Amino acid sequence: MHLLLDDRRYQKVAAAAVRQDISVAAVIRQAIDRLPDDDERRRTAIDAILAASRILVPADPADLRRELDVAHDRIT
Repeated sequence: MHLLLDDRRYQKVAAAAVRQDISVAAVIRQAIDRLPDDDERRRTAIDAILAASRILVPADPADLRRELDVAHDRIT
């Protein structure tokens, strides 16, 4: 695989390589290794949903629809 970087990005990666006393390729490999995989992203999203505060939801779907419409109108 070949990766083309503009000069600004290359200089950032090269500076990190010098600071860490490793090759530019190793810096790029480390950056890739730090990317979350799909399972991590999914788990993080689930944890955020489960940690969210509970909200009161109207029992009648028509009331919920009206609330959502009002909230949408405030945003747009």
